[in-house]
Amino acid sequence: MSHEPVSPTAHTASSVSDRPVLKLNQFLPYRLIHLAETVSRSFSQIYADQYGIGIPEWRVIATLGEHPTMTARDIGTATSMHKTKVSRAVATLESRGYVEREKNPDDLREQVLKLSSQGNAVYADLVPRALAYSKELEDALTEEQSELLGDIFGRLHDAANAYRPD
Repeated sequence: MSHEPVSPTAHTASSVSDRPVLKLNQFLPYRLIHLAETVSRSFSQIYADQYGIGIPEWRVIATLGEHPTMTARDIGTATSMHKTKVSRAVATLESRGYVEREKNPDDLREQVLKLSSQGNAVYADLVPRALAYSKELEDALTEEQSELLGDIFGRLHDAANAYRPD
């Protein structure tokens, strides 16, 4: 009986053929993330050069444009971004004069964030461009496909939320 270690790449023909194989480009979670990243990178061309901001900063600006004041924690929840990413994005935006901080009157340990006048100007400039970009993507679909996609998104959100252990 041989006691030689088996290399991780050394497989018998039967062990390789018997194991399940995950083809990443056919794995739905990967396909969704890949599409989202592709769309985010494509859209970021609209604001990255002109305003020197990245995807996380854009998400903070968009969130504060929709909700005039929020805490960093609330922005993280609204955007599904980790608190560290939100914190870095806010710091970048604050250093560029796009975001201002104020003490939260309800909890003095927290700060409330809002767009500055310069941040509001960036938001006002980018919203029509964002909506036009979204429309271009939507125009790739028929009206029926668009409605179906909305239904699919809802179903996938429900299924993913049902799977979460919390």
